[in-house]
Amino acid sequence: MKSTTGIDGVLLVDKAPEMTSHDVVAITRRALDTKKVGHCGTLDPLATGLLIITIGRGTKIQDLLMSEDKEYTGTLRLGEITSSQDSDGEITETRPVPEFTREQIEAAFSKFHGDFYQTPPMVSAIKKEGVPLYKLARQGKTVEREPRFVHVYAHEILDIKPHEIDFRVVCSKGFYVRTYAHDIGLELGCGAHLKTLRRTKSGKFPVEGAITIKELKAGPASVIAERVLSLPTVSRMRGA
Repeated sequence: MKSTTGIDGVLLVDKAPEMTSHDVVAITRRALDTKKVGHCGTLDPLATGLLIITIGRGTKIQDLLMSEDKEYTGTLRLGEITSSQDSDGEITETRPVPEFTREQIEAAFSKFHGDFYQTPPMVSAIKKEGVPLYKLARQGKTVEREPRFVHVYAHEILDIKPHEIDFRVVCSKGFYVRTYAHDIGLELGCGAHLKTLRRTKSGKFPVEGAITIKELKAGPASVIAERVLSLPTVSRMRGA
């Protein structure tokens, strides 16, 4: 049985909704009684799915793991534009939704494939003169944001329902899926926001088999420690 002292490695966690990435870090610290814990790639409270938690010396490869491509599935809601570009924000505008053909929807998604620039949302942790944008947004302020160069490697329309589209996207680091949903809505002309989001993969690590928040809270520490991937294992999985 793996000792819970001096753990170094990576724990794959399936984040639950309505909690922050920092909440998961705090739960992991308590569960393993260790302070040196970090996470790779923030997931908004709305989102579920894979959150890579680094522990001990694993925190030294955090930037490396964060730089890898991500895969998500999600649902965008047509006809409603929100302040945060997702369902956690306030609806700022509603527009009628025409009966789109699949070809029209596919054409809109195809506009955001490959290399392009994406303007980060105001409700984000990016800082402007040392102040996070989300804090400025809470004050009702809007500031100019520097567009970021991003890449979509693959996308798939999974289902088309009245006023909703289920999709899958494989993208580069620093990509905002809620901005992706917002921009596709503008391209369609009716507006949209991100209703649900789930990270299904990060680099070579899938969400399948990740420890759940319920399991993480239940413990015991020795059982959780068994789920931690050692640094050599992480290196092999990444093909490094």
